[in-house]
Amino acid sequence: MRILASVALSLVLAVPAGAQDASPHAIDIPAWFEDSFLNFPQDIRDAARSGKRLMVYFGQDGCPYCRQLMQTNFTQRAIVDKARRNFVAVALNIWGDREVTWTDGKVRREKDFAAHLKVQFTPTLLFLDERGGIVARLNGYYPPHRFEPVLDYVAGRLEGRQDFAAYMRTAVKKSASGTLHEESFFKRPPYDLRRKPGGKPLAVLFETPHCSGCDELHREGFQRPEIRALLAQFDVARFALAERTPVVSPEGRKTTAGQWALSLKIAYTPSIVFFDEHGAEVFRIDAYLRPFHLAASLDYVASGAVRSQPSFQRFVQARAEKLRERGERVELWK
Repeated sequence: MRILASVALSLVLAVPAGAQDASPHAIDIPAWFEDSFLNFPQDIRDAARSGKRLMVYFGQDGCPYCRQLMQTNFTQRAIVDKARRNFVAVALNIWGDREVTWTDGKVRREKDFAAHLKVQFTPTLLFLDERGGIVARLNGYYPPHRFEPVLDYVAGRLEGRQDFAAYMRTAVKKSASGTLHEESFFKRPPYDLRRKPGGKPLAVLFETPHCSGCDELHREGFQRPEIRALLAQFDVARFALAERTPVVSPEGRKTTAGQWALSLKIAYTPSIVFFDEHGAEVFRIDAYLRPFHLAASLDYVASGAVRSQPSFQRFVQARAEKLRERGERVELWK
């Protein structure tokens, strides 16, 4: 395997990479990734001529989730075979300086391109159709049992027959507890989620039964004192996908929990959507997060940094440095 100097890990603390110099911490990118000139209109045409679609990966050095994608997902034969058979894969560095030509014809540096597409998590993957449209977007790490159905959806050109969010609700199969876990900090009905002046921001958790990621969130994430303290700064509501419970949404619309989840295009559980004091969505988590990044996401919104720092990555880096300066140990994957 070769090392792609400009790419790698994500969701954390690396200092933004400079130019195209090789990083001593860069992870191996699979050899079947393309050495692209990053002219995406041309890459899309080339992929289409071979009956494939384009898969664009955004990464950065120092990211355990990128490492999981490369060392867990892209080491499983079924996933690799599907990816190689159906996709042309291109890797980008969210802090890089290589020039990228996007489908709008504009040329941007990698880091500016990532900001243009509002890439907040790494890995982020875009799956493009033959016209350059985004068929599916994964904001963060999807474990193998969730990642493989995404490949099936895009490779099967199912977007014309079924909405991606609806597809993911039934396509992912994995044993789990089969229950919705209760927490003392969850709001109780009636669910009028309109915000009041001076009130707390709102965190809305969407889950399903038989969701191993939901089980882990309650078993590990919600049990950590740091996370409990951060959650106390929010009003927290929890709903199951397809739930018929009446809800007044933050913007004042009467609906049901299930209909609201559809309108928000919730495609992954657990997902957490954050709303500010005015009822506007400001951030969301719709990927697998270990407790360190769950805490960082909560702090990003609760501290108000979401309004002043548009890059979640930079916030995480700064937060980790402050923790280290206080003598605290930063554990990214524990």
